[in-house]
Amino acid sequence: MKNVLKIVFVIIGTTIGAGFASGQEIYLFFNKYGFMGIIGMILSCIITGFIIYKVFKILNIKSVKSYSDFLLILSTNKKLNKLMQVIIQCFLLISFFVMIAGFSAYFNQEFKILIYIPAICISILCYITFKNNTKGIVSINTILIPFLCFFISYLGIKNINFIASNNNQINYCTGWLFSSVLYASYNSILLIPILIELNLYIKKQSQIKMCSILCSTILCVLGLALYFLLLRGNNYVQNLELPLIQITKEFGNIYSVIYGIVILIAIFTTAIASGYGFIKNVNKNEEIWMIGICVISVLVAPVGFSNLVSLLYPIFGILGLIQIWGILKVKYL
Repeated sequence: MKNVLKIVFVIIGTTIGAGFASGQEIYLFFNKYGFMGIIGMILSCIITGFIIYKVFKILNIKSVKSYSDFLLILSTNKKLNKLMQVIIQCFLLISFFVMIAGFSAYFNQEFKILIYIPAICISILCYITFKNNTKGIVSINTILIPFLCFFISYLGIKNINFIASNNNQINYCTGWLFSSVLYASYNSILLIPILIELNLYIKKQSQIKMCSILCSTILCVLGLALYFLLLRGNNYVQNLELPLIQITKEFGNIYSVIYGIVILIAIFTTAIASGYGFIKNVNKNEEIWMIGICVISVLVAPVGFSNLVSLLYPIFGILGLIQIWGILKVKYL
C-alpha cells in the first residue's frame, strides 16, 4: 500500500500543474461548458484512470523498459512512432517552460517581482532535483501532494454554501464531450513517460487497480472543488492570469497566501515531471540538456503562461488522441 500511495502522489503531482491549480485548465476545459462541464470532468477523470490502468498492464506484461519500447508496442510504423516521440518531447519541453512561466507570473502578480528573478530560482531548484532522478520526484511528491490535495478539498468544503445558493449560475453549453476527451488526452502525454519510470515500483494486479481508482477519484474530487470555486468569479476569471488566487481572497488573505503556496507546489512538481521526462527520453548528454532547458526556461518566462495554456494544451490534446487510440488497441497477450 505504501508503494501505491507513493505512485499515486507522483501521478497526481504530474497532472496537477500550474494550469490546473490556478484554475486556467478547469475553466478552459470544463467551466465554460456549464453543467455539462461537470459531467465532462467526471468522464475525463474516468478516462484518465483507465489509461493509467491500461498502460501499467502493458508495461508489466510486455516488460517495457523505455518509452521507445512502449511506442513499438502501440505501432510498428516507424514514421508514426517517430512522430509520437517528437510530439511527446515537444509537449514535455513546452510544459516545463509553461511551469517556469507560471511560477514567475505568480511572484510578478502578487509581489511585483521582476519575472526573471523567480524564474532563475525555480530553474536552479529543478536542476538540483533532476540530479536526484526518479527518487527525487517520488520523495518530493509524497510530502507536497498530500498537502495540496487537503487544501483544495478544504476550500471546496468551505465553498459548499456558495454552491447551494448560486446553482443558477450553472448554465448549459455544447462541446463538453470533446473537451473532456482532450483534457484526458493531453494529460496522458505527460503521464506516460513517468508511468514507465514508476513501473519499477508496481507489479501486482491489485496495486495497478488501486492506483488507477485512487488517481481517478482524487483528480475528480479536486477538479470539482476547483470548478465550483471558479463560479465565485464567474464574471472575471477569464481575464485573470491566476484566477483562483483572486477568488481565495474572498475567504480571507490567509487563504490566498496558502493557496499561492499550493500553486507553487503544483508548478514545481509538474515542472520536475515534465523536465525529467524530456531529459530521460533524450538518452544522451543528460547533463547538458539539464542545464540547457533550465537556462532557456528563464528566457521564455516573460512570454506568460495563461496564453500558452489556452493555445497549446488543446492542440496537444488533439495530437495525444493518436497515442490513446494506440493504447486502446493493444492486446495484453
